[in-house]
Amino acid sequence: MAERFDYFVILAEMRTGSNFLEATVNSYPGLKCWGEAYNPAFVGKANADQLCGITKAQREQRPEALLEAMIAQTDGLAGFRFFHNHDARMLDRFMNDPRCAKIVLTRNPLESYVSKKIADETGQWRLGDLKDAKTAKITFEKPEFERMLDAIKAFQIEIQRRLQVSGQTAFYINYEDIKDIDVVNGLARFLGVDVERNATSQKTKVQNPSQLKDKVKNYDQMVAELSGIDHFNLSNTPNFEPRRGPTVPSYVAAAQAPLLYLPVRSGPEAAVRDWLAALDGVDGSELTIGFNQKTLRQWKRRAKEHRSFTVISHPVVRLHRAFCTRIVSTGEHSYGEIRDLLRTTYDLPLPVGAVDDGYSKEQHKTAFLKFVDFVKGNLNAQTSVRVDPSWASQSEIIRGFSEFSLPDMIVREETLSRDLACLAEAVGIQAPPSCGAQDGDHPFALAEIYDDEIEQAVKQTYQRDYMIFGFRPLA
Repeated sequence: MAERFDYFVILAEMRTGSNFLEATVNSYPGLKCWGEAYNPAFVGKANADQLCGITKAQREQRPEALLEAMIAQTDGLAGFRFFHNHDARMLDRFMNDPRCAKIVLTRNPLESYVSKKIADETGQWRLGDLKDAKTAKITFEKPEFERMLDAIKAFQIEIQRRLQVSGQTAFYINYEDIKDIDVVNGLARFLGVDVERNATSQKTKVQNPSQLKDKVKNYDQMVAELSGIDHFNLSNTPNFEPRRGPTVPSYVAAAQAPLLYLPVRSGPEAAVRDWLAALDGVDGSELTIGFNQKTLRQWKRRAKEHRSFTVISHPVVRLHRAFCTRIVSTGEHSYGEIRDLLRTTYDLPLPVGAVDDGYSKEQHKTAFLKFVDFVKGNLNAQTSVRVDPSWASQSEIIRGFSEFSLPDMIVREETLSRDLACLAEAVGIQAPPSCGAQDGDHPFALAEIYDDEIEQAVKQTYQRDYMIFGFRPLA
């Protein structure tokens, strides 16, 4: 045998034919699949509490011990079956190991669902001979099927991404392929076995070979309900925006109160900082800033019963604020190079220098709409300009927070005072100060140019934020 791999794993799900595939793989010399080695309920096969001398308790304490035992007790290449709900600790172990051969077994998920329901009904999970076959008709339940489908899809996507990121490949085989001896011989060659078989294993038989309409009581209802499932992700909002990190250095903690603010750029940051300072009656300079992950962990340990929060703003409000601060302005917070690029390449009607009395409201609206169009392309990786936190999607920024820790509360700017008061009371602060409003936009307030055209343009740019947070047009 070639020494390309040290062991193998069959990545499958219940009722995908994994028993059949295991039996076929085990018919080749030098290959041994040990069953569902990491099933939480048993070890290897149903009702077993040990495998290769490793007990269930020992596996729980150190899962790698079972893998080592399987390899040591196999004359050739050892392997096992692994489903999405098996011991997640081992997923990192073998997916990051190029010496592990990955076999991905798939099946029509509706067939798997019906087969599992029948097995649940009959208690028969494996068939060795037709004389022992048990049959049943099941009732299709859409919510149950959708839960199963979501779990399978999520696992398959995770496997695919892990393979891509690590530069590995896998042997993909479908349920119907298990009966194709040429395909199975190809799998054996993938695992380093040169011996070919003339037929697949006969130890395991197909349990429910009839058509779906003969196995499902409410077949017509099932067909109708399946038509409402989005098989092709037609409702999916594409997201090409770069993933963001937790940005821990931007976090702000109160001087004494156990409150931590995770800013979303272009939100009401100044107003929230002033409120945090007022909580403890201190100057804004006494707020705690400049965290790294180590010092933030230390703060969390000291600040008992702490709460963290972030603030989201209506996308139109936030993007107009970013536009006025970063692009229209030529002050210290402006982005001069991006401003020049937008003016010369994207035709934003902005003056070379600072705006003056000649800069009209109509000109401002036109420039803002062109900026909205630029941001749409920028978020979709269609420009050379960085996706700046000032206009990055709020959902993506908050997802980045989760790489360290999620905020306890997501506050909305339009209800800022009320929500912050509730947050303060949660940590025992009675009668907290009210939160003031963020400074207005210059040179024109949003209300002076806002209309349905602006609303629809921004909504097209931030479709995911509108969907995730349920934003509606401004009143």
